[in-house]
Amino acid sequence: MAWKRQEVAARMRPVRDNELARYCVGEHPHRFEKALRRENGLAIISEIKRKSPSAGAIAEGRNASEQARTYYNAGTDAISVLTDEKYFNGSIKDLWDVNDLLANRPDTPPTLRKDFFVDRIQVLEAAEAGASCILIIVRALSNEEMGILYEAANLAGLDSIFEVHEEAEVERALNCGARIIGVNNRDLTRFVTDLAISENIIPQLPENCIAISESGISTIEDAERAFATGADAVLVGEALMKMKDPEPFIQELHGF
Repeated sequence: MAWKRQEVAARMRPVRDNELARYCVGEHPHRFEKALRRENGLAIISEIKRKSPSAGAIAEGRNASEQARTYYNAGTDAISVLTDEKYFNGSIKDLWDVNDLLANRPDTPPTLRKDFFVDRIQVLEAAEAGASCILIIVRALSNEEMGILYEAANLAGLDSIFEVHEEAEVERALNCGARIIGVNNRDLTRFVTDLAISENIIPQLPENCIAISESGISTIEDAERAFATGADAVLVGEALMKMKDPEPFIQELHGF
């Protein structure tokens, strides 16, 4: 987060409300949220992630557009694009490329800009690149910072995933108005992954809140375990990126 604040500082400027609002025509579309409200089974958020601090190199050099095409053909409900360069080898260009590929296709899955958000300029960049959602990491931000980012996202017609790891963070997210909560099963201080985090937190979430189980979903059994907690969706990245052909796995995830 310290690095991200330094990185973003180089391009920070005041972002006016009307700059954000021009990306939201009429009523807030809530495209990302709607995509996760499946009538049956789990919604799948397929992630484009070349590397990570916890896993190291996963699929370096992988073309984001080609990976998105695979996810689209498999019928994924949404696509997450890592845009952090230093730690995840992503870029905002990846997000532009993925949304360019998906433009004007039937049943186009909405995209999430996955990054460490600290300023409104990143929300504007996400909207410009065609994203439908941003990530707000609760433990990394103050209540004031979360409120500023959430307001900016709403102005631009973007949904927000509030990412939590502990019960106290859930309360902070809900107090900010969260409609989508992602439970990160990975402890970001120790890089230890445990699906029990979802099993503990998700049953406590309000029924009208979309619940996502994130990290540690690498088998059908993992997904079934997340579904049993009451999760509406799972976010799968590393497992899909390592597969030569992830399409059968995505379709199998939809099948129970």
